[in-house]
Amino acid sequence: MTALSKAYRMEKDSMGPVRVPKEAYYGAQTQRAVENFPISGWRFQREMIHALGLIKFASAKTNFNLGLMERRMARAIEKASEEVMHGRWDDQFVVDVYQTGSGTSTNMNGNEVIANRANEILGRQKGIYKPVHPNDHVNLGQSSNDVFPSVIHIAAVNLIQNQMIPGLRDLQHALRAKGKEFRRILKIGRTHLQDATPIQLGQEFGGYARQVQLGVHRIQKAMESLYELPLGGQQLERESTPIPFLLEKQSRY
Repeated sequence: MTALSKAYRMEKDSMGPVRVPKEAYYGAQTQRAVENFPISGWRFQREMIHALGLIKFASAKTNFNLGLMERRMARAIEKASEEVMHGRWDDQFVVDVYQTGSGTSTNMNGNEVIANRANEILGRQKGIYKPVHPNDHVNLGQSSNDVFPSVIHIAAVNLIQNQMIPGLRDLQHALRAKGKEFRRILKIGRTHLQDATPIQLGQEFGGYARQVQLGVHRIQKAMESLYELPLGGQQLERESTPIPFLLEKQSRY
């Protein structure tokens, strides 16, 4: 064997053999996507990968509870999915953000990474996909057309709750503080490009603070539509949705 061939393993899919880096946790379909979409070099961010791992974790647990998957396999998939959620395998998510429209390539990237890691947990080799298969087990009961929109919803909620709203709250408080600091400063208010009436500079900053506060209210209202996921067979009441669990998990990373 040449030095080059030692660095790769051969995998097969429905389109034939594919050469995959030997130590990679992804497989043939991910490798094809890497070759098909060498566009921007941008990769999906942490929140998207976390959400994908969360979906695979919940799906394995659900499939076990439904009797569709045996316990040992389900637990291995759950463990591998948790590692994805924690960011252990971020470097294995190698597909460009510009790809097929349904997110199939990244969904399969996740399926292959989790399947290979689950098989490793069960004492098997990467690239064999026995007993855990990316499609038949990790992706059981799912489709890219519902997984990927769900990933977007979950990632958006995490980013809004953990970054956007706290940042806006800080801005609101800073503007309100400036409003108090500037309350003794008088200025001319203007309307229609003309001087209008005297106001306090503090009043003006108070208006800015109120605008940010109302913006937060509108964002929180818009988030209601993100709580409902495209993936799943039963609509749950909001109190029983996994959003608090989701946010608790994300806050630890």
